[in-house]
Amino acid sequence: MKSVSSIVEEILTAFLETHGLELYDLAFVKEGPNRFLRVFIDSPEGVDLNQCEMVSKFLSNELDKKDPIKEQYYLEVSSPGLERILKKDEHYKKYLGEKIQVNLYSTLEGQKMITGKLVEKEKEFIKVLDDCTKKELEIPLALISKAKNIVEF
Repeated sequence: MKSVSSIVEEILTAFLETHGLELYDLAFVKEGPNRFLRVFIDSPEGVDLNQCEMVSKFLSNELDKKDPIKEQYYLEVSSPGLERILKKDEHYKKYLGEKIQVNLYSTLEGQKMITGKLVEKEKEFIKVLDDCTKKELEIPLALISKAKNIVEF
């Protein structure tokens, strides 16, 4: 049986491409008594409210037809924002040379949060030039609880 995420991805892929958009991320999560299907869309020019509404209506209609989600849920379609969660290889590669913040499950070099320049992305790790220690740290992906780019103004 396919996961909700893979079903939604199948439904959206061609539609998004037709409209010059891409699927940045999606999550089907339970928060308290409620379930949320969160879809994050993007494009090189950014995303506006009309595009989010268009995707939301399309996806809602398709999900109503196919009815793959048996429990009640709320659908949310939005932009990933300026500071973006980095999960996939392409997310990390897009921000090579940029400042990121990495939260860890356990300490590395005495730190649970590392901020610095993303230097490299490999299959099992990333390298970050740490702002605090000025050292290049190799961080195993399995140790990362959350990573995001940092926007500086």
